[in-house]
Order: sequence, then C-alpha cells, then structure tokens
Amino acid sequence: MIAQYPPMGWNSWDCYGAAVTEETVRRNADYMARHLKKYGWEYVVVDIQWSQPTAVNHAYEPFSTLTMDAYGRLLPAENRFPSAANGAGFKPLADYIHSLGLKFGIHIMRGLPRMAAHRHLPIQGSSFGCHEAANPNSICAWNPDMYGLRCEKNAARDYYNSIFRLYAEWGVDFVKCDDIAREYPHCRREIELISEASRSCGRDIVLSLSPGPAPLEQAEHLKTYANMWRITDDFWDDWQLLKGMFERAEKWCIHAAPGHWPDADMLPLGALRQCEDPQDWTRFTRAEQRTMMTLWPMMRSPLMMGGEMTKNDDFTLSLMCNAEVLNIMRESFCSHPLWTTEEESVWVAPRKDGQGLYVALFNLSDAQRTVSVAASQYEGGEQARELWTGVSRPAGAVLSADLAPHDAAVFLVQ
Repeated sequence: MIAQYPPMGWNSWDCYGAAVTEETVRRNADYMARHLKKYGWEYVVVDIQWSQPTAVNHAYEPFSTLTMDAYGRLLPAENRFPSAANGAGFKPLADYIHSLGLKFGIHIMRGLPRMAAHRHLPIQGSSFGCHEAANPNSICAWNPDMYGLRCEKNAARDYYNSIFRLYAEWGVDFVKCDDIAREYPHCRREIELISEASRSCGRDIVLSLSPGPAPLEQAEHLKTYANMWRITDDFWDDWQLLKGMFERAEKWCIHAAPGHWPDADMLPLGALRQCEDPQDWTRFTRAEQRTMMTLWPMMRSPLMMGGEMTKNDDFTLSLMCNAEVLNIMRESFCSHPLWTTEEESVWVAPRKDGQGLYVALFNLSDAQRTVSVAASQYEGGEQARELWTGVSRPAGAVLSADLAPHDAAVFLVQ
C-alpha cells in the first residue's frame, strides 16, 4: 500500500521558497540520512519552480521562461540543478537520495506550461498537441506559469500520463500537486486524471494535493484519489494559525487512515526563510513547537519539516527524534478530541495493539494552566508516562498536567 503511514520528510519551501538548489537538497538529504532516517523521516521534496532558472526567493516571477523538453514537460533548471544536464532531469539527484536509503519528491502545478501551449508542442506518446489539452481560462491566481487542462479531452489524459511516465523514469517517489486541493468543483476531474496517471506510471508515487483548505464535503473523493491533501492554506509560525488548527483537526481526524491522510501542512521549525534572512528562525516558542509536534502525530497528519535542517539546534532535533511521540502515528487509530475550548483541548488515541492509549493535554490559553481529564472519560490504565519528559507516574482517577501558555503534554496510559 502507498502511504500506509503518514509520510514524513523535508520540503524546501519554508526555508528556500522557489529558489532551492541541488546543493541545498543534497545537504539536507545527507543530514536526514545521518540523523533522522532511523526515526522514520524519509522523503526529500523539492518544492515549486525548480524549472525556473532565475528564482531567488519566495516570490514568483510572472511569465518567466521555464525549462522544458520538446514535449512541454518541465525539466530542472541546470544552473540550479547541475546534475540535470544533457537531459538527465532529476534522475541523478533521485539516484543520490535513493543511495542514502531515502525517497525523492517534487512539486508540480496542475496543468501544463502556457509556453508549451503557445508553441504548439506535441504531447509525448500522443497524437495530440499541448495546445489541444490546455485551457487558457483556467489559470492559477497566484502563479501564472500554467494553464489548467480541458479534462474532457483525451489530450489532457495523454499529457498527465506523459509527465508521470517521466517522473517514474527519474525515480520520483512523491509528487505534491499544487493549485488543486481547494479548487472544487472545477478541478474534480483534473484530480482524477492526475491520480490515474500517478497510479499507472509503473512506480509507487505518493500523491499530495495542495493548497487547502480542501472542502470537507469532498473527503470521500479525496480519499479515493489522493494519499494526502491539505486541510489548511499555507501554515506558518504564528500562534493563531496553530490554535486554529485544532478546529480543522477535529473535523478531519476521522478521515485519517492507511493510504489517505489529511495534511495539516509543513512544520515551520528551525531555520526558515533563508533566502530573505539567513539568520531567520521560527517564531514559535518552544511550548508552541511542542504543541504542534504533539497535535500533528495525534491527528496523524503527515510530517514535513520546513527548516534548513543542517542548522537544527538540539531542541529542534529533540522534537524530530522523539521516537515515542512519532510512533503515535503508527501505533494508534481513531484519534479524536474529547473536547476543545478556547482555553484547552484534550485528545485521545487508542493503540492498535490494545496495550493502552495516548492522551494529549493542550493549554491553548495565554496563562499557566492545569489541564485535567478524568480516567473514566478515556477508560485508561494504571500507569502514565509523559512522552516528552519520559517521566512515569500512577495514572490515578484524574490525569493532569501543569502547562505553560500554549504548551502540551502527551501520555501513554497503560
């Protein structure tokens, strides 16, 4: 099964925007292999505009000249990804990442490059041309590089099949498709074509849909055609965004299951926005980072680190290497909140092996607070071990934690 568990990895967007380079990707892959692979981190994902030679930061250059082949399929810009020279594409970089025991991913926009349509380029393996697949009336509001496709035409299916065949040849393991997850109803058929292409290309590829919020009423469609999909717009290091995630998590958690995972977006940890300021660091407090790294595993969201990992400090590394917290995603099922108020939230997640359950306590208020839950509300055991500190204690009739503002505790109760 593809994505039996929530995917875990690194994505270049938060730290390098549209301007990531091969050297940066290799550096972070090396770090992941040395420090994180044994904890389940495995995907290394190159985010948006890797085909754009002049990208310098998080901004997009409208109507820029993209690198593509004779069939309108985007290729890595060789000045940024030197190993792509001579038509090699991402295969050398993917091969290197695979040699580390990791998996390789890329970002794509839905549709095809408008340049390919204007030039009437042929579609590889098809009798149709790119101009026959393109829909010039379907354009992303924030990045005009692409035209959406006329999904009722066979040319659209042929184009998507052609790009996923190329990705399979490169050795791509993960595709993040953008400008699509929240674009119901007009992108419904496009999602289906992309999914069919990814599943028929001859390689297991995780399909991730962005950005959110994806419509909750489309949950069954998303579960059928994608492995993960965004439940929020871009998530950054702002407490109000994190606090707001509790409502989204409550609505979506019932849809998390092997093969399909609601995605709370990337983890803005460590060194962010490196193109703008190499000294930039997450604005989240340590308590807020602990809350995020508790909620995501409890709701079983994919985990995609957004920072420059080679700059991780000991605290950031400790968040990413707590095996017991990370194992919540693999060992639990049917996670859900008992309640969420303006000031606190309590979540529970039974273990699949029947050996206890996880209980997470969150202080959502701006003051020190004791968060408590009666054992009768979760049918707990006799002993409770807090997984961030490793401290064990009798569970008792009431499980509680004295928490700093915006902080969290998570217990394994057995």
